[in-house]
Amino acid sequence: MDTMLRAAEKLTPPTSRRKQRRPYTPDYMGALRRQLNLEEPLDAAVYACLTTCFYASGRLGEFTVRRLDGFDSTKSVTRKHLSYDQDRNGLNVTVLHLPQTKTSIDGEDVFWAKQNGVTDPDAALANHLQVNNPPDDHHLFAYRYQRGIKMEHRALTKTKFLERVAKAARAAKLDPLQGHGIRIGSTLEYLLRGVPFDVMRVQGRWASDAFLRYLRKHALIMAPYIQAVPIVNEAFIRYTMPPVR
Repeated sequence: MDTMLRAAEKLTPPTSRRKQRRPYTPDYMGALRRQLNLEEPLDAAVYACLTTCFYASGRLGEFTVRRLDGFDSTKSVTRKHLSYDQDRNGLNVTVLHLPQTKTSIDGEDVFWAKQNGVTDPDAALANHLQVNNPPDDHHLFAYRYQRGIKMEHRALTKTKFLERVAKAARAAKLDPLQGHGIRIGSTLEYLLRGVPFDVMRVQGRWASDAFLRYLRKHALIMAPYIQAVPIVNEAFIRYTMPPVR
């Protein structure tokens, strides 16, 4: 079967191959940010969802719902699924429990840390929670929506997310990207920072090396590891093995 699949792959004509999904980058997200008004409920929710998904290396479908009536607190992320932790060196992380995922019906945890610049997911999430203040048992990225004379919280759907991001991209004179490009871009960004491949597998919750197909700019990713004096490895050793007193 493996041989047949490899043969089919080689014989597939270029016209039948899916184009490689282009990755999101911090610069791209920064450009989107300039086209959003984070005081507006929808924009605040969308940007918080985007930056959280990116730095958590998550799947967009794990942070949004398929349909407006598709929210289920036992399967979708809610505000009560948020928690915070700190390691022995005082490094802080935000943890979000996903009640159910594509690969685990028992759920999984995703995590991220504060970042520098306008793509900081902690700042974007804090702004969203202030602007929209979703209830603990409602969708984490729910936004305030005026329905007639009544104000309600509406769960953020994947369709609404992509629609708003695409509009912001066009306003910034950029090509809209697919949702899967967030996970691809996150993988690329962390690898370019010198995050070890095994650590990236944990961050992205991959059970295998399947994430390697997301690699772009191979030479830049490998650069820190193939120097005469590997800067990344040296720094890692200093961190994990402090000097003997």
